[in-house]
Amino acid sequence: MLQNKPNSKLSILTQNLFLAVRKIKLRWIFIALLLPFFAIFAAFGTAPDSIPNNLQFKSVTEEVTLPLPTAVNHDEVFWQIDQVRRDDTLATLFKRMNVRDEEAIKFLTLSPDAHAINAQLIPGHTVEIKTNADGKLLYLEYEVDNENILIAGLTPNGYQIAVQKLVLESHQILKSATIVDSLFGATDDAGIPDQIALQVAEIFSSEIDFIEDLRPGDKFKVIYEAFYNAGELMKTGNVLAVEFVTNGKKYQAIHFGKAEGKFAYYTPEGKNLHKSFLRSPLEFTRVSSSFNLGRFHPILHKFKAHKGVDLAAPRGTRIKASGDGVIDYMGYKGGYGNTIIIKHGSDISTVYGHLSGFVSGLREGMQVTQGDIIAYVGMTGLATGPHLHYEFLVGGEHRDPMTIALPASLPIDNNYRKEFDAKSLDYMAQIEMLNRSQIVAKD
Repeated sequence: MLQNKPNSKLSILTQNLFLAVRKIKLRWIFIALLLPFFAIFAAFGTAPDSIPNNLQFKSVTEEVTLPLPTAVNHDEVFWQIDQVRRDDTLATLFKRMNVRDEEAIKFLTLSPDAHAINAQLIPGHTVEIKTNADGKLLYLEYEVDNENILIAGLTPNGYQIAVQKLVLESHQILKSATIVDSLFGATDDAGIPDQIALQVAEIFSSEIDFIEDLRPGDKFKVIYEAFYNAGELMKTGNVLAVEFVTNGKKYQAIHFGKAEGKFAYYTPEGKNLHKSFLRSPLEFTRVSSSFNLGRFHPILHKFKAHKGVDLAAPRGTRIKASGDGVIDYMGYKGGYGNTIIIKHGSDISTVYGHLSGFVSGLREGMQVTQGDIIAYVGMTGLATGPHLHYEFLVGGEHRDPMTIALPASLPIDNNYRKEFDAKSLDYMAQIEMLNRSQIVAKD
């Protein structure tokens, strides 16, 4: 047992030495791993232009001139354009346009020459002004209507006002439209003004029933006048030429203003489209009860001849004289209610019944012209709803206004024939060119 003790101590010493050597090796390995990082820190820490320790600092005070605000240029002018809004007054309009000029506001409010702008502002009409930096009004333009502007300007003698006519440039516009459900729907889609649509309906009123005859896919091309001021459309004029194709049938019309009487429309061959009588005294309507000598009366409940046609329309719809003539009767007439009878020459008369009222100033014995407004649709007398009862009598006998052959007006006068033919060829060539371009576009 005693002999084993030295060996045990030796073993313990050997193990301690091994651990110490191992620790020393690990430290050197750790130091070796850290050497690259020390090199990096040393590289960053050593700078050639490091600040020396003996550098001295001192404060320097210097005056700096800041830029001053730009002075207001009272001679600078500003232009503004705005449109009159609903419920606008001159005061609210000027406030929105930043006009701060009590003198101008007072002048324009009190001046009778400025009535159009101080009392009759129309929503949508344009106002253009020039002011200086202080909001003083220097110049004003107001669109009174499609042909006139009101101008107010500051002069050495104070504000001056004048109404001037616009210098309008006339252009011919060529457009086409396709019927989907109605004439006005088609013209709206094509950007054609309503005034032109009404003229087209009037031109072919004796040829086409624009309520019953139109079919989806019907097409028309139209050339019309448009008047511009500074590139802005101010108004439309006459339809110059139109081609309407409905149910496979083509209708064409040429405007010729030098013909006698009213502006007239002719076929390209010179036949007058103007009839001596309108087929219907209403612009847009439908026949609610036809001409029928054996009709059962809806109120009297018995068979009674219906010697005219009933044209349904809202109360107040305007009624036109179907032809030139003289007011033969005007007043209340039994079951007809308020009634007008017009005599056209020696043997033709027309009757207009169930009227809500007459046009102011109309009286018996007065001459009327085809298309003149004479009364308004109503339901006076024996009527179940608002409509016009319209009769057409020849030699005292009732005829169906919707089927009777209406006498045509005279063809183009020979004195104007050469000029008319030249215009007709030009307009029809433009329409034909549009037709061809649309065919090419489809292909």
